[in-house]
Amino acid sequence: MNLEEIEIILVEDNPDDAFFTKHAFQEANVNNNIIVLTDGEDAINFFFNNESFASQTFQGKSKLILLDINLPKVNGLEILAKLKKHETTKNIPVVILTSSEDDPTIKEANELGAESYIVKPVTLEGFAKVVNELNDKWL
Repeated sequence: MNLEEIEIILVEDNPDDAFFTKHAFQEANVNNNIIVLTDGEDAINFFFNNESFASQTFQGKSKLILLDINLPKVNGLEILAKLKKHETTKNIPVVILTSSEDDPTIKEANELGAESYIVKPVTLEGFAKVVNELNDKWL
Protein backbone atom coordinates (compact mmCIF):
# COMPACT_ATOMS: atom_id res chain seq x y z
CA MET A 1 0.00 0.00 0.00
CA ASN A 2 1.30 3.43 -0.90
CA LEU A 3 1.52 5.44 2.30
CA GLU A 4 0.59 8.63 0.47
CA GLU A 5 -2.88 7.14 -0.06
CA ILE A 6 -3.57 6.15 3.57
CA GLU A 7 -6.61 7.86 4.94
CA ILE A 8 -7.69 5.69 7.89
CA ILE A 9 -5.40 4.03 10.38
CA LEU A 10 -6.90 1.40 12.65
CA VAL A 11 -4.82 0.44 15.69
CA GLU A 12 -6.54 -2.71 16.94
CA ASP A 13 -5.05 -5.90 18.38
CA ASN A 14 -8.21 -8.02 18.12
CA PRO A 15 -8.31 -9.57 14.63
CA ASP A 16 -12.09 -10.04 14.77
CA ASP A 17 -12.69 -6.38 15.66
CA ALA A 18 -10.31 -5.29 12.89
CA PHE A 19 -12.05 -7.55 10.38
CA PHE A 20 -15.53 -6.33 11.33
CA THR A 21 -14.40 -2.70 11.22
CA LYS A 22 -12.90 -3.05 7.74
CA HIS A 23 -15.95 -5.00 6.54
CA ALA A 24 -18.28 -2.37 7.93
CA PHE A 25 -16.40 0.35 6.02
CA GLN A 26 -16.85 -1.67 2.83
CA GLU A 27 -20.54 -2.27 3.51
CA ALA A 28 -21.05 1.46 4.08
CA ASN A 29 -19.31 2.19 0.75
CA VAL A 30 -16.53 4.06 2.51
CA ASN A 31 -13.66 3.37 0.18
CA ASN A 32 -10.88 5.07 2.08
CA ASN A 33 -7.63 3.18 2.29
CA ILE A 34 -7.21 1.50 5.67
CA ILE A 35 -4.07 0.25 7.32
CA VAL A 36 -4.28 -1.93 10.43
CA LEU A 37 -1.61 -1.86 13.12
CA THR A 38 -1.91 -4.63 15.70
CA ASP A 39 -0.04 -3.34 18.74
CA GLY A 40 1.04 -0.11 20.35
CA GLU A 41 4.70 -0.54 19.56
CA ASP A 42 3.99 -0.92 15.83
CA ALA A 43 1.78 2.18 15.99
CA ILE A 44 4.53 4.28 17.59
CA ASN A 45 7.04 2.98 15.07
CA PHE A 46 4.69 3.68 12.17
CA PHE A 47 3.65 7.19 13.18
CA PHE A 48 7.12 8.31 14.15
CA ASN A 49 9.17 6.44 11.53
CA ASN A 50 11.08 4.12 13.82
CA GLU A 51 12.57 0.64 13.52
CA SER A 52 10.60 -1.68 11.23
CA PHE A 53 8.81 1.19 9.49
CA ALA A 54 11.97 3.27 9.01
CA SER A 55 11.95 2.78 5.24
CA GLN A 56 8.48 4.31 5.02
CA THR A 57 7.43 7.83 5.83
CA PHE A 58 4.04 8.49 7.34
CA GLN A 59 4.07 12.31 7.11
CA GLY A 60 0.57 12.72 8.53
CA LYS A 61 -1.26 11.30 5.51
CA SER A 62 -4.44 10.36 7.33
CA LYS A 63 -7.96 11.66 7.76
CA LEU A 64 -8.72 9.56 10.83
CA ILE A 65 -7.06 7.34 13.44
CA LEU A 66 -9.15 4.71 15.21
CA LEU A 67 -7.24 3.78 18.36
CA ASP A 68 -7.98 0.93 20.74
CA ILE A 69 -7.20 1.70 24.39
CA ASN A 70 -6.09 -1.77 25.49
CA LEU A 71 -3.17 -2.63 23.26
CA PRO A 72 -0.17 -4.85 23.85
CA LYS A 73 3.28 -3.28 24.38
CA VAL A 74 2.16 0.39 24.45
CA ASN A 75 -1.38 1.33 25.50
CA GLY A 76 -3.66 3.58 23.50
CA LEU A 77 -3.46 6.50 25.94
CA GLU A 78 0.32 6.65 25.61
CA ILE A 79 -0.02 6.65 21.83
CA LEU A 80 -2.71 9.33 21.95
CA ALA A 81 -0.52 11.58 24.11
CA LYS A 82 2.37 11.27 21.64
CA LEU A 83 0.10 11.84 18.63
CA LYS A 84 -1.34 15.04 20.08
CA LYS A 85 2.11 16.44 21.00
CA HIS A 86 3.77 15.79 17.64
CA GLU A 87 3.58 18.42 14.90
CA THR A 88 2.87 15.91 12.12
CA THR A 89 0.00 14.13 13.87
CA LYS A 90 -1.56 16.60 16.32
CA ASN A 91 -4.38 17.70 13.98
CA ILE A 92 -5.48 14.23 12.83
CA PRO A 93 -8.78 13.25 14.49
CA VAL A 94 -8.33 10.34 16.89
CA VAL A 95 -11.33 8.27 17.87
CA ILE A 96 -10.82 5.98 20.84
CA LEU A 97 -12.21 2.45 20.69
CA THR A 98 -13.23 1.02 24.04
CA SER A 99 -15.19 -1.99 25.19
CA SER A 100 -17.20 -0.21 27.88
CA GLU A 101 -19.01 3.10 28.21
CA ASP A 102 -18.00 3.07 31.88
CA ASP A 103 -14.31 2.87 31.01
CA PRO A 104 -12.52 5.38 33.30
CA THR A 105 -9.92 5.99 30.60
CA ILE A 106 -12.48 7.76 28.40
CA LYS A 107 -12.18 10.93 30.49
CA GLU A 108 -8.39 10.75 30.32
CA ALA A 109 -8.54 10.20 26.54
CA ASN A 110 -10.71 13.29 26.16
CA GLU A 111 -8.27 15.31 28.26
CA LEU A 112 -5.40 14.12 26.05
CA GLY A 113 -7.18 15.36 22.93
CA ALA A 114 -9.27 12.50 21.54
CA GLU A 115 -12.07 13.82 19.36
CA SER A 116 -14.48 11.10 20.35
CA TYR A 117 -14.82 7.59 21.63
CA ILE A 118 -16.77 4.61 20.41
CA VAL A 119 -17.90 1.65 22.46
CA LYS A 120 -17.06 -1.39 20.38
CA PRO A 121 -20.21 -3.11 19.18
CA VAL A 122 -20.24 -6.87 19.10
CA THR A 123 -22.32 -7.33 15.95
CA LEU A 124 -21.70 -6.55 12.30
CA GLU A 125 -24.74 -4.27 12.36
CA GLY A 126 -23.24 -2.38 15.30
CA PHE A 127 -19.98 -1.91 13.44
CA ALA A 128 -21.86 -0.70 10.36
CA LYS A 129 -23.66 1.93 12.45
CA VAL A 130 -20.37 3.15 13.90
CA VAL A 131 -18.80 3.37 10.45
CA ASN A 132 -21.70 5.42 9.12
CA GLU A 133 -21.31 7.83 12.03
CA LEU A 134 -17.56 8.14 11.37
CA ASN A 135 -18.16 8.67 7.67
CA ASP A 136 -20.67 11.45 8.36
CA LYS A 137 -18.41 13.24 10.80
CA TRP A 138 -14.82 12.87 9.53
CA LEU A 139 -14.57 11.25 6.11
